Amino acid sequence: MSKVLTLLVASLVTFGLLHEARSAGMTVAATRLEQLPAAWHDDQGNAFDVHGLLGHNIAVTMAYASCHRICPLTMQHLQKLQRDFDARGIAAEFLVIGYDPERDDAAAWHQYRQTRHLTRSNWHFLVGKRTAVEQTARQLGFEFWRYDEHVMHDSRIVMFDARGNLLAPERPAWRDRG
Repeated sequence: MSKVLTLLVASLVTFGLLHEARSAGMTVAATRLEQLPAAWHDDQGNAFDVHGLLGHNIAVTMAYASCHRICPLTMQHLQKLQRDFDARGIAAEFLVIGYDPERDDAAAWHQYRQTRHLTRSNWHFLVGKRTAVEQTARQLGFEFWRYDEHVMHDSRIVMFDARGNLLAPERPAWRDRG
């Protein structure tokens, strides 16, 4: 693994947010960026093709705009990750894919991004069709479900390298022990 990628993974592991799929008993079906659904819309309502980010390091999370507990913490971790990358001269794109396309439309994400000062051009807040959202969540090991008006989920960030490969931390030796 290159030095830059090692730093990316180390930063995410430090935050405790980049999870190896085996650690949570999840199956990650997409190991390449090209395996994810391509067609989304950004917070400006413009078409956005995630495959167009091939050639960039990419941090991906899923969230919903009205979340008051988990998502704000995840955004704080992403902002810290952005600052760490900036300090190291590492360029990365940040994708925040909405869990709830019926409620979190482009306007809701635009408002979210403005009020939280997440306005850098390398941050992309994406809305997709319900099928694309569910497929992406399944492919990347993001578990979520509805409870009344809320979307229940955990905090998770995954990284793709510039070649479009999904990154995962090394398997700790203690996991291999009986």
